Amino acid sequence: MNSTRLTGAAALAAVVALSLSSCAANEPPAGSGGASGSTLEGTLNGTGASSQGSAQEAWTKAFQTANPGVTINYSPDGSGAGREAFMAGGQNAMFAGSDRALKTDELTGTFGQCADGTKPIDIPAYISPIAMIFQIDGVEELNLDAATAAGIFKGTIAKWNDPAIVALNPDATMPDATITAVHRSDDSGTTENFAKYLNTTAESVWDAEPKGVWPYQGGEAAQGTTGVVDAVRGGTNVIGYADASKAGTLGVAKIKVGDEFVGFSPEAAAAVVEASPESEGREENDIAFDLDYTTDAAGVYPIVLVSYLISCQEYKDPAVGELVKAYLGYVTSTEGQQLAGTEAGAAPLSETVAAQVKTAVESIK
Repeated sequence: MNSTRLTGAAALAAVVALSLSSCAANEPPAGSGGASGSTLEGTLNGTGASSQGSAQEAWTKAFQTANPGVTINYSPDGSGAGREAFMAGGQNAMFAGSDRALKTDELTGTFGQCADGTKPIDIPAYISPIAMIFQIDGVEELNLDAATAAGIFKGTIAKWNDPAIVALNPDATMPDATITAVHRSDDSGTTENFAKYLNTTAESVWDAEPKGVWPYQGGEAAQGTTGVVDAVRGGTNVIGYADASKAGTLGVAKIKVGDEFVGFSPEAAAAVVEASPESEGREENDIAFDLDYTTDAAGVYPIVLVSYLISCQEYKDPAVGELVKAYLGYVTSTEGQQLAGTEAGAAPLSETVAAQVKTAVESIK
């Protein structure tokens, strides 16, 4: 497959709109202004990435408004839980949200919702920065580089007035206080993406293989994105990591890229994906990226997740396939991507990726 590129928010207007489904091809896009005469009916259950939580709330509300015969339930139980549930094939996981694509060895397994002899596909649907959120006595702005961040979360840097932190923040008065670093307790795609960044850019410090499960002892564990955010919000001299859409009023660290410190934004997140190639060795309509965390290009925010929706290429139950095709078509349409940007601060799919996604979604049976 050819390398694909994502652009910033300016490319949104050029994204190709996706059709909803084969039975609703002549309907206006779901969510485009009230009930559209849609004949879609049924209940669609999904589970997985909590990073998609805000966007999923907006997507499901808009889709159900335009398709009043459809009920969509999405449970943000975490990426690992979503993938496991989808593989098991229960009725609560007709599709899954995941902050990483399925690995090639996972694709060799069985998937209970999928027709015999077929495999799932990964659909990029949500691109967002991962923010290092903090609440530190007397500190409003925080600069970090990769090695220092790795030391903080690994536990080898234990005090906020450690010389490594002070050197990066000469204009701040860092307190003589113990650092509480909060990490996810569940198997999390956000954790895996965060760990990939630290391992790639500060391997001498972060020497654990990047996985969705936290690799080191110490720190404070919290369930899901909400748990991490709540722990930071309710703590003192504390830091954590979470999907940027959930940062709220908490402090957010700027990350050193090249010679500058960069704050998160949808445009800066899209920029690092734009510089990254598409994964090789995937089957047709299975779309994944290899993010380049080491780029030092100006204006790039390097800690990014590309969150996927995982579906069957072909479902055992064609009625489920019809609903999944319709819903994923809306999520990845121009309107759906605009809604994710407004409600969750996500970066939009580029024109190139949107065209690939359109083809992939339309192939779902």
